[in-house]
Amino acid sequence: MHPIRTPSRLVRWMLAAVLVAFAGVVHAEAAREAPVPLLWKVSDSDNAVYLLGSFHLLKPGDYPLARDVDMALADADKVVFEIPPEELGSPALGLQMAQAALRSDGTVLDSQLPGETRQALATWMEANADRLRALQLTPQAMQMFEPWFAGMMVAIVEMGKAGLDPSLGLDAHLAQRAVQAGKATGGLESGAEQIAFLDGMDADEQVQFLQEALAGAERGTGEIEKLHAAWRRGDADTLWATMAVAMREQFPKLYYRINVARNDAWVERLEGKLQRPGTDDTLVVVGALHLLGEDGVVEKLRARGYEVERICSACRR
Repeated sequence: MHPIRTPSRLVRWMLAAVLVAFAGVVHAEAAREAPVPLLWKVSDSDNAVYLLGSFHLLKPGDYPLARDVDMALADADKVVFEIPPEELGSPALGLQMAQAALRSDGTVLDSQLPGETRQALATWMEANADRLRALQLTPQAMQMFEPWFAGMMVAIVEMGKAGLDPSLGLDAHLAQRAVQAGKATGGLESGAEQIAFLDGMDADEQVQFLQEALAGAERGTGEIEKLHAAWRRGDADTLWATMAVAMREQFPKLYYRINVARNDAWVERLEGKLQRPGTDDTLVVVGALHLLGEDGVVEKLRARGYEVERICSACRR
């Protein structure tokens, strides 16, 4: 991906459906200072919802988390993710995604791709044959799938090269901690709904999605690493400006389907939690960009009159 169009900028919105099914490459590294969390507290008169922006694939050095996150987790009676942890951890989810992506018209993937894209995909698959085999994929098998699935596989492999691992993602980590603490968990949507967002792209969007992933792979892992670094800094402005703004301008239909429409549905559900009687608090962990900017859940809840504050001890230093 070039400075504003990278596979991580397009695919980040969609990775939750495959966090466990496809593992990346883990690179050992020394522990660093805890990431600055993208964490907000939304309150009404009697309870609160904490909103935490996740990076779905992380590195060993991204742990331990900041004390602010530990405190939000301790305060929460329930922890909610994009999809329920038990579904996210199910091997069936990856299979469901692959089944949804299977071509059903008797054609092969190459028949849908422009010549330059066919060649770029073939070159990429040859260069990454070992990594694809680790995902139980071959060039012949890839021909059975829709372009969005091929684009997803390209992006996942490239993120693995950058040392990012889905098993270390913030969602997976906090789901495990919530279960260990005996806290109730849940999801804002189902895995099937997430897969439908991908499979619902029209033909042109799917080809464009694959082209963007291949272009990003050609440019290397530097921009993925920059995005990861921005997340570690808690740099909401950079993440919003470099990921969401460009996507909204260049892919408006896709942006609306996988970001705005989902955010609007989540806001309704979260407002229901706030309006219910009682003092029970909830920690909500979703992809970071769902929280950012004027289309994000944070500003949508603020606009409805709720008290909103960013929880960031490191920001006050």
